[in-house]
Amino acid sequence: MAPVEIISAVILGVVQGLTELLPVSSSAHLIVVHRLLGWEAQGLVFDVALHVGTSAAILAYFWRDWIDLAREMLLGIRERQLLGNAQRRLACFLIVGTLPAAAAGVALGVYIETHLRSLLIPVFTLVAFGALMYFAERWSRQDRSLEKLTWADSLWIGLSQALALIPGVSRSGITISTALARDIDRISAARFSFLLSTPVIVGAGMLEGWHLVKAARTPAGSPGPEIQWLLMAVGAATAAITGFLCIRYFLRYLQTHTLTPFVIYRIIFAGVTLLVYLTYSK
Repeated sequence: MAPVEIISAVILGVVQGLTELLPVSSSAHLIVVHRLLGWEAQGLVFDVALHVGTSAAILAYFWRDWIDLAREMLLGIRERQLLGNAQRRLACFLIVGTLPAAAAGVALGVYIETHLRSLLIPVFTLVAFGALMYFAERWSRQDRSLEKLTWADSLWIGLSQALALIPGVSRSGITISTALARDIDRISAARFSFLLSTPVIVGAGMLEGWHLVKAARTPAGSPGPEIQWLLMAVGAATAAITGFLCIRYFLRYLQTHTLTPFVIYRIIFAGVTLLVYLTYSK
C-alpha cells in the first residue's frame, strides 16, 4: 500500500469531517476531491467508511442528549404522555423531521447518486443555497429556542433536509437556514440540525454498507470488489476526529459570529468547482 493512498484517505477523512457538519456541502467537496485525486472508482467503499466516521463524531458529541431523549421517550410511552415535557417533545419533533429525508433517500438516493454527480450542479446550488442562508439569517428575529419548537417547525426543517440529497445544498446549511427562517435562534438551529442529522447520516452509512455487501456477493470463482480495510479505517478515524472537533468549535463560533463567512466560502468554492469542471471536462 503506497503512502500516497494513506495521505489520500486522511485528506478524504478531513474533508468529510469538516464539510459534512459545516454548512458548506460535503457532497460538493467530495466530488471535487475525488476528481482531483482520481479516486472515483473507490467511492462506495470510502463513502461507507467516511459516514461511519462522521456518525461516530455526532454520537460521541451528543451522547448525553441522545440518552436523555431515549429515556424520556421510553418514559413518555410508559406514562402515555409523549409530549409531557420539553425533551419528549424534542424527541417527537426529531422523529417527524427525520421522516422526509429518510423517505427521499430511499426513493431517490440511487437516482441522485447516478444522475446528479456533475460538477456543474454544485456550482449553482452552492451559490443559490448560500444566498438563502444569508437572507434567512439576516431577516430572522431569532427569538425562539428549542423549547419553543413546534410541529410545523420540525416538519419544515425535515422537508428541507430532504433537499440535501442534491450535491451542493448542505444538510446542515439548509436545515439551519430553514430554522432561522422560522425565527429560531442560531445556536438552537445548529443543535437541532446536528441532532436531526444523526439518524440520517447513520442511516446513509448503513444503506451504503448494504450496497457494498450486495456488491461483494459475486458468483463463485468471480473476484469481488477489493476492500482496503486499512484505508477505510484511516478515513473513518480521521473523519471522526475532525468531525468531533468541528462540532465543538462550530457551536462555540455561532455564539458570537454570523454565518456570513460560510456564505462567502460557498461562493468562492463554487468558482473553484467551476474551474475544476472546465479543466477536467476537456
